[in-house]
Amino acid sequence: MTTPQITDSHCHLDFPDFDGEHDAIVARALEAGVSRMVTICTRLDQEPNVRAIAERFAPVFYAAGIHPMRAHETPQIEADTLIALARHPKFVGIGETGLDYHYTPEGAEAQQAHLRTHIAAARDTGLPLIIHARDADADMARILTEEHRNGAYSCVMHCFSSGPELARAALDLGFYLSMSGIAAFPKSTEVRDIFAAAPLDRILVETDSPYLAPPPHRGKRNEPAYTAHTARKGAETMGIPYEDFAAATQANFDRLFRKAAEWRAAA
Repeated sequence: MTTPQITDSHCHLDFPDFDGEHDAIVARALEAGVSRMVTICTRLDQEPNVRAIAERFAPVFYAAGIHPMRAHETPQIEADTLIALARHPKFVGIGETGLDYHYTPEGAEAQQAHLRTHIAAARDTGLPLIIHARDADADMARILTEEHRNGAYSCVMHCFSSGPELARAALDLGFYLSMSGIAAFPKSTEVRDIFAAAPLDRILVETDSPYLAPPPHRGKRNEPAYTAHTARKGAETMGIPYEDFAAATQANFDRLFRKAAEWRAAA
């Protein structure tokens, strides 16, 4: 029987947790049916390292941006900086960017400025915006909506674990929600309820590895192969066969990350 194919839409393969293990990690992912991975750069000074991983492995793509927890310590950039990086054939998304008032509330103003710059780059390039949101639901919904009125852009709410109001605001804008290992945690009933109520054609899956490993690996280092555990919980949450859920999330990824889909088709 052929293993259903899925995509880890958000991981961090450049983190030191994976040093010296990239060949084995990619091999285990492929064996588990994780046919593609998007490794995310959170600091632009690390972009060359992230790009090198994507260039080395055919199933790996990448995105780059300034993580909101880095915003207060990072000089404001121009959208053109991100637009220039996006010319690389395996650069497929803008971010991660967003708002995080949980760990860095003192950086709220800088975070919002960086977020708007990333949105401008996403709008210009046509690449999806990759959003991190924590304890900032009201401001996040407001800024995403304001900016969308100024010009449409596409977006995924990565590792979605915010409230139903932000979920609804994002879905109303045509955005996507990405399911991480959090959705597979036993106590994450509210998160699963949000996904269960969302349209199937707006859901992605991810690991956010090395963080947030789903059961049965909770508490250990996460890796792209474990996307399959989260996807199985997603199928259970949606009440459909795993094969159908996997196929839907693949189609969703291809629709949102068109550049990655086209690269695969051209390869």
